[in-house]
Amino acid sequence: MTHRIAVIGGDGIGPEVTAEAVKVVRATDVKLDTVDFDLGGARYLRDGTILPDDVLDELRTFDAILLGAVGTPDVPPGVIERGLLLKMRFELDLYVNQRPFEGVGPGQTAPHRFVVIRENTEGPYVGEGGVLRRGTPAEVATQGSVNTRHGVERCVRYAFELAASRPAHHLTLVHKTNVLTFAGDLWQRAFDDVAAEFPDVATAYNHVDAACIYFVQDPHRYDVVVTDNLFGDILTDLGGAVSGGIGLASSANLNPARTGPSMFEPVHGSAPDIVGTGRANPTAAVLSAALMLARCLRRVVVVDAGRPRNAAAAQLHNFLTRDGTAPTAFLAAARAEVAGYGVTILPGTVHAADRTDTGFTVVVESGLVLHGRRLRGPRRREHGGDRGRARGPAAAPADLTDQGGVSGPPVARA
Repeated sequence: MTHRIAVIGGDGIGPEVTAEAVKVVRATDVKLDTVDFDLGGARYLRDGTILPDDVLDELRTFDAILLGAVGTPDVPPGVIERGLLLKMRFELDLYVNQRPFEGVGPGQTAPHRFVVIRENTEGPYVGEGGVLRRGTPAEVATQGSVNTRHGVERCVRYAFELAASRPAHHLTLVHKTNVLTFAGDLWQRAFDDVAAEFPDVATAYNHVDAACIYFVQDPHRYDVVVTDNLFGDILTDLGGAVSGGIGLASSANLNPARTGPSMFEPVHGSAPDIVGTGRANPTAAVLSAALMLARCLRRVVVVDAGRPRNAAAAQLHNFLTRDGTAPTAFLAAARAEVAGYGVTILPGTVHAADRTDTGFTVVVESGLVLHGRRLRGPRRREHGGDRGRARGPAAAPADLTDQGGVSGPPVARA
């Protein structure tokens, strides 16, 4: 089966890192039909084009979109963010932004592993607001935050489903309910209502300012975090900073209903100061491509942990594998497919991994390996303000040897 992928290299180091990500995907023997789209700050400066409706309609026909980075210092802030990134998120209904984080934080000795689910189509990013008497001493500016029950609940439900599929079975809501009493109350009520449908998932709540502290001081308390658009934007940059650098941070902009393509991109910006120097770290782009394979294309990466087939496969192994193993029911197909120590994509989705002596490693739907058996039975729900802590087995260490980041200004990130 051949998958049609729209590639938007964009600006700065974007084309460099997406090219490496595509190389790694092709090394897995996935059949790709890639089409490059010339979009971003450079295109805008050249002819004023950002994202025409006919190009957007063409993007709808693809299985997935892989984006590098967009924006240049010569384009005013907000032009590319709103005209390209946010337009794709809104028009393609990419209402879940999923960002996994792994690493050893500053001052920590044990690795952490958690996922942030950010609502991706509402909040202040909708653009509600305006300016009166601009440039005068009496100027007034308003910026509204739009939160709908439909939008909040579908994001929260996705987060519960993800938490239920992971060993820790724990979900933390992050907001500012003590000050943002209208939006925060909607989020808390929707969260509590959906929680009743997932009795095996333990829950907690943190104010966003407390969460910023815990991301640095105690990231191990988290397994899955769900939050709104603005708080998620800020927290996920901090998550990257405490997980080895922004150059390792991947993301998936998902349409879980699959009514259109999902879009996958590294979190970092275009870093124009290091273009062509060979210093751009492609790890985040490669990990974003792994999310694309596992989530959007419904494929599971199976790699023999001992003998990667070639340099590209070894790179894939270093970036993607952990020390989990394939479940018993999956082993027969896995053995056949990895004969000769190759690298292959297999159909299906694996939500848990049992340890065996086979040496296989499975990258599951979230892009991460789940270690041990899924926990069964009811879980104690916690609503202790900022006291909720993740339960379950400790995460295994990440197998990332390159902890470098991406230099340069973080242009056009939203």
